[in-house]
Amino acid sequence: MIYKDMPSPQKKKGSSFEREVANFLSEIYQESFIRAPGSGAYVGGKNQTRKEFLHEGQVRSFKGDIVPGQSFPRFNAECKSYNDFPFHLVLTGDCKVLDNWIEQMIAVAEPNDISILFMKFNRKGKFVAVKCGPTWVTDNFMYYSSKFGDWLLIEFNDFFKNNKDLLKAYSAPTDTTSVKKENILTINV
Repeated sequence: MIYKDMPSPQKKKGSSFEREVANFLSEIYQESFIRAPGSGAYVGGKNQTRKEFLHEGQVRSFKGDIVPGQSFPRFNAECKSYNDFPFHLVLTGDCKVLDNWIEQMIAVAEPNDISILFMKFNRKGKFVAVKCGPTWVTDNFMYYSSKFGDWLLIEFNDFFKNNKDLLKAYSAPTDTTSVKKENILTINV
């Protein structure tokens, strides 16, 4: 019996990696990160206008592949799990696969978001791509310059060993209006 709504093996592989990343982030930050329901496309690309009718929490739930913890409002992530990746094209500065993934990720990002691309390739390992601008700490990386700016590709474990606290700080609220009310001191004059 064949069911039309059964996900493809590639979709299952991608969903599994999204859960793996969400579980990893939940564990290291002691906050709830979950795999986003459906796809980031719900508020990305041609669907940007949907953001006008959603509250902040709803937008966060539909942007990217991972719904971040409460203290990560500026966090935007995509996850990609594939058999192979043309690393040699990163060195040429013309990697269309990477360009497409970055474009998909930033299409749903807000202007001040910290966008991070999680990648997993069979028999090669896990990696992250982060935009240059914020200071990231690493000894080993690949530099990629594209029409979407300058990016660093860093091995996954190395990235988190050196940047765990930086990622949290960069993903934190940028203004005091996002702070919980019980943390605000009001002085009446």
